[in-house]
Amino acid sequence: MTHFLGISGVKEVIPVTKTYKLVGREFQQENTIVKIGDAVFGNGSFPVIAGPCAVESEKQVLSIAKSVKAAGAKIFRGGAFKPRTSPYSFQGIGKKGLIFLAKVREEIGLPIATEVMDVETFDLVEEYADVIQIGTRNMQNFSLLRRAGNSARPVILKRGMSATLAEWLMAAEYIVEQGNINVILCERGVRTFVRHSRNTLDLSVVPAVKKESHLPVIVDPSHAAGIRDQVISLAHASAALGADGVMIEVHNHPEKALSDGPQSLYPDQFFTVMEKMKAIHAIIRKKNEDIPY
Repeated sequence: MTHFLGISGVKEVIPVTKTYKLVGREFQQENTIVKIGDAVFGNGSFPVIAGPCAVESEKQVLSIAKSVKAAGAKIFRGGAFKPRTSPYSFQGIGKKGLIFLAKVREEIGLPIATEVMDVETFDLVEEYADVIQIGTRNMQNFSLLRRAGNSARPVILKRGMSATLAEWLMAAEYIVEQGNINVILCERGVRTFVRHSRNTLDLSVVPAVKKESHLPVIVDPSHAAGIRDQVISLAHASAALGADGVMIEVHNHPEKALSDGPQSLYPDQFFTVMEKMKAIHAIIRKKNEDIPY
């Protein structure tokens, strides 16, 4: 280390021992702040991303967008392309869905978050989205991660369903190493042996991420639980934990939803959840401000 300090033009040498060099706290102590429209992730606020699992029609997304915006959501989510476990399940409506999402931004005024499935469709999704989501099944799709690293769009990187914290951060490293520093990590539950929920939401990983990395981390209780009632409780817990935001699925007619209806909140449920999350977050933030350092 002293050898490098002696080289002309070198002001400081920062030793980095973790394999994730760029996303780790050893490299950067201060939090990375990611701004998307009015939403700010990583500055102590608690923006909410909300919308249906899948885009089904123009009328559907506009109706849901009005509801979630009225409740206080800052970003609208909706899948135009849907990676599904079964090839017979609804796969999304593709480009038409992206066009409908653009209508939401134009008419309702919410930025758009939507998932990209592969490198081949990345340019198309990038054209319409304000923030690009990489899902759990693609967390280690390294060619897709590198393409996201060359994008000007912020990226939400979901944790793989069986990924360790180190593997998740290394996936983020692929994006940041290519030059895109606007990465938001998203915990969405991991695969366990439980049968009472779809996945197990690993809330313990949120403070662990904050210790290891400067990137903001949000929580997706919808995909973790898979059951509407559990989503509500886990959303409240996410606010109490100090996460940098949440992503929640909302549908005006979840019983008719083409994808993930059982985990989608009704608009009135979402409004109540938003009120409680705001109150919880305000208490936690105030307590943190009162702690002397």
